[in-house]
Amino acid sequence: MDKSKLTQSEIRNMSLECDKVGGINLSQGISNLGLHPLIKEGAFSAINQGYNYYTRFDGVDELRRAIAKKSNSYNEIKCSSEKNIIVSSGATGALYSSLLGLLNRGDEIIIFEPFYGYHLNTIYALGLVPVFVTLELPSLEINFEQLYKSITKKTKAILICTPSNPSGKIFTKQELLKIGEIVNEKNLFLFSDEIYEYFLYDDLKHISPASLTSLKDRTITISGFSKTYSITGWRIGYCIVPEQFYEIIGHINDLIYVCGPSPLQFGVANGLDNLTEDFYNNIKESFTKKRNLISGVLKDIGLDPIIPEGAYYILANVSKINGLTSKEKAMNILQKTKVASVPGSAFYNSNGGENMVRFCFAKEDYELENACTNLLKLK
Repeated sequence: MDKSKLTQSEIRNMSLECDKVGGINLSQGISNLGLHPLIKEGAFSAINQGYNYYTRFDGVDELRRAIAKKSNSYNEIKCSSEKNIIVSSGATGALYSSLLGLLNRGDEIIIFEPFYGYHLNTIYALGLVPVFVTLELPSLEINFEQLYKSITKKTKAILICTPSNPSGKIFTKQELLKIGEIVNEKNLFLFSDEIYEYFLYDDLKHISPASLTSLKDRTITISGFSKTYSITGWRIGYCIVPEQFYEIIGHINDLIYVCGPSPLQFGVANGLDNLTEDFYNNIKESFTKKRNLISGVLKDIGLDPIIPEGAYYILANVSKINGLTSKEKAMNILQKTKVASVPGSAFYNSNGGENMVRFCFAKEDYELENACTNLLKLK
């Protein structure tokens, strides 16, 4: 492993730069929305009842059962709480354990750019070899000819994020079926990060690859609750795996993470069991308004955005901003507006992101409105 590749993420770097100027942080994907009382009460109750010890390696029964119920209904993934679900330290822990359990050092894994930086760093940390396939801009369509040509004898997996960070792309059923044909022909795994599964716009539907017949036995579904419940610091995530891989991934999760925080697992379980459809519908409605607000301002000031289909990030074209690189452009935006974004180069192995920045709009309305007012200074 080349440890020089493992550096602090540009997302954190820009957060630090934002702090220096007392700016508005639209760089890091931390939702500052409130914690629902049901989730809080579930955690408090568990603490008061003394659930302050190690859990099973795959999570407490209550949470695994709640995840199975949700996944069978919402995701249409047929899964068992005893044979397919492993709770981990966030979705990042679930991904790390799954990749380490199923792939070997030197194996190649295909990743689509623009990509999420932590995905790439996890690949590097495990000694895997990323192979980049670039999504077409601005449509974000997959070039399946390029994808197919990128597969070699060393290729063992494809990694997707749907809805995607940073682009907001939702992989369509047709795309997933084509990917299914490829992974079956080439005997590959599909790792599917679905952490933003409830952040959907324009009546689009989230489709879990594992719900499709051609992919159910080859897909490792990665998800969690950091985004949906605004609990990024709780570190409660999970993976849904085919039964034959449950033991190896579970044992690695146990060795590295031991277990997710015990009382917080109960808090999440209480939310899953008792929050109504109104809670999830409100996510779509409120975040659609946030998306429309910032996309309208970006259009107005000439930073043409790629309108996201899901998640809560938006890529903007900053070719009109002074600077030779996307980092210089992001810093110029920060200096002029006190609004922090992430340089597009953080999401590309190629130079495809040098005229892009990413804004996060998971903020309280007043804060997002202030950021948009500041961005109008670029007009």
